[in-house]
Amino acid sequence: MLARTANGFGAVALAALLAEDGRADPVREPVLHHPAKAKAVIFLYMDGGPSQVDTFDYKPLLEKHHGKDPHKVMEKVEPTQFANVGRVMQSHWKFKQRGQSGMWVSDLFPHVAAVADDLAVVRSVVSKFPEHTSANYFLHTGAGVQGRPSWGAWAGYGLGTGNKDLPTFIVLNGGLIPPGGLDNFNSGFLPAAYQGSVFRAGNPPVANIARLEKTSADQMVKRDLMRKLDALGQKTLGPADEVESAIANYETAYRMQTAVPELMDTSKETTATKRLYGLDSTYAPTVSFGTQCLVARRLVERGAKFIELTCPSVGSDRWDQHSDMKNGHEKNARATDQPVAALLTDLKARGLLKDTLVVWGGEFGRTPFAQGGDGRDHNQYGFTMWLAGGGTKAGTVYGETDEWGYKVVRDRVEMHDLHATMLHLLGIDHKKLTFRFGGRDMRLTDVHGELVTGILA
Repeated sequence: MLARTANGFGAVALAALLAEDGRADPVREPVLHHPAKAKAVIFLYMDGGPSQVDTFDYKPLLEKHHGKDPHKVMEKVEPTQFANVGRVMQSHWKFKQRGQSGMWVSDLFPHVAAVADDLAVVRSVVSKFPEHTSANYFLHTGAGVQGRPSWGAWAGYGLGTGNKDLPTFIVLNGGLIPPGGLDNFNSGFLPAAYQGSVFRAGNPPVANIARLEKTSADQMVKRDLMRKLDALGQKTLGPADEVESAIANYETAYRMQTAVPELMDTSKETTATKRLYGLDSTYAPTVSFGTQCLVARRLVERGAKFIELTCPSVGSDRWDQHSDMKNGHEKNARATDQPVAALLTDLKARGLLKDTLVVWGGEFGRTPFAQGGDGRDHNQYGFTMWLAGGGTKAGTVYGETDEWGYKVVRDRVEMHDLHATMLHLLGIDHKKLTFRFGGRDMRLTDVHGELVTGILA
């Protein structure tokens, strides 16, 4: 019985893997609710929580009160993740006004500072969670628990595929999968065809993608046999959503055998392009993240819809500096600054930035006072993310934290608002993008979400 069942399922999956004419693709066609400004999303995920007061949210008051007890000079100090509140701590980096917009950006990001006029900086983002795993789930799925679909999965569900040789949602893994693991990229209750596919550096770039058969003739023999078994299995069992999703994944995997090696091969890029992205750097993490950013551009050119980049390992704990703030943030910035600026510059030069939405940020920010002596604790009460391209208003600063850079005081932006705005730019009404599960119509934004109109062009 087990053998018959296994053979039947395998026949259905493997036959459809190679047959283009046997059934409809479960990855649905896009259903846009209004004209889209963006065709694709690149999410530059700064895992760990970059400090807003050391990057894009300049607060001179920290310099004035550096070294003082925050309980004596601040209105209210909230409980922190590790309950180790130190003194008010000024930034280790100088801030300057950049570009025609006059946007404040610190010296931590000299390359990104040079493209400040392309950014729409949101200084008023909040989260509900001060702990990495729950905050990661909330950022990625709109819920603080595992099991919900990632925003990349929702985007794929709404947009369909722009290239049948590639998954709808691709994760370019720099070496650090964030706390919460692969559930951050899951399809949840959506069909499995929309889950994030993890691409990595090295060979093979995708696990188990290499063809096992020695010759294509071997595959052709199997193809003929599996087609016959497929027809029998479909007639006996009928179609099922789970089977359809599995088949779709097998089909994509088969086509990826040819598409992915060519995609990941950057050897034919010009020397100037490689240098732009930092591929000639002596710092290995810069080369790693630069390659990720270059591949992200190549994915956009090939019709990919949602691409997420995770951080490279720099020997420190991601952007999560509970101690040794200066050293840890400098290592992470050195790895990502040049490649991020290069990505924006390259997309713009190729005419792709106008319809590619680039999003930068982490799951929360950091406190304006020290944790212990020279670190910063988690801060979900007000932090910075930025967007570029894809219908956003370039050279814009939206929202405001208090004079300490601690809590939002104007134009609060919830994660659901960020999700709603991203979908809007893709041509999707977040209230209409639903999937029936558990007796109700589920949404990425649940029952929340307002457009952040102040950053829309």
